[in-house]
Amino acid sequence: MRPGGLTMRTTTTLTTLAAALLVAATVSTGALASGGGVDPAASTSALAHEAPSASAPLAPQQTSDTIDGPTPQATHLESTATTETDVSETERPATSAAATEASTTGTVSRPQPSTPAAPLAAQPAPFGSASPTPSAPACATAITGTTPGAPSRTSPLGVAGTTSADLQLFAVTYNAIRVANCLAPLPFANFRYDSCMEDRLFWMAEDPSTDPMSAWGHIGSQRSDGVPSVGCDGNLAGGLSNDGAIVAQKWWDSTGHRTSLYKPTFAGNTARVCIMFAMTHGGVPDEPYSFTRSAARWVDC
Repeated sequence: MRPGGLTMRTTTTLTTLAAALLVAATVSTGALASGGGVDPAASTSALAHEAPSASAPLAPQQTSDTIDGPTPQATHLESTATTETDVSETERPATSAAATEASTTGTVSRPQPSTPAAPLAAQPAPFGSASPTPSAPACATAITGTTPGAPSRTSPLGVAGTTSADLQLFAVTYNAIRVANCLAPLPFANFRYDSCMEDRLFWMAEDPSTDPMSAWGHIGSQRSDGVPSVGCDGNLAGGLSNDGAIVAQKWWDSTGHRTSLYKPTFAGNTARVCIMFAMTHGGVPDEPYSFTRSAARWVDC
């Protein structure tokens, strides 16, 4: 073997090896460079191969101080803080479930408000407790006023008739009795002198009998001298030293007369009720002035 041939072959071999190494270096350098002659398909294949699988956790990223803007983690915390400012203390979840959901999905779920409690049912009164007693209606109060008056007539035989004082005293007592018994009083203007009833009282007082009970009574009674009755009937009261106050009380004390003259169950408008009244003083042949006869009746005004 000739040394020169050996040298030539060796030189050729070294040259070929050097060229191969240069090509390999160029390919490696191109893979790391930004644009250097690398096959795009090969580059994409290499990136796809190196990408982590969807199930594998991402490695923690180092955050550089030179990054503009907040990191994704910082942004999530800011969003969470902003969301929580809209939630009142009473709406914060009692457990960490919402916080876990927030760190996983990046959202915060508002807890639903609790259902308001049903109103309490009315409780029955304790056994044996007393029921409230309904208050009695207020009774009417007394009124004052003046009656229209009476003419003080005198009969043909000198019997004195009704005076204004008779009518006024009767009206005052009548209303006082009603108010005392929780009945509405009547207007004083509604107490009226009644000449028709007075005519009948005159007829009684002029009976010539010495018996004061002669001719006494309602329509149908007879006078001792046979003179026919005149005038109008009414509730009757009489006696020695009777006046308007006494006869008013007598009529109240008598059940039948109370029902007829005071009408305790009357529920209408008393402003339209009138009480007609008449009284005579004395009689023939020798009855004193203090011996009176009275009549009264309830009528519509």
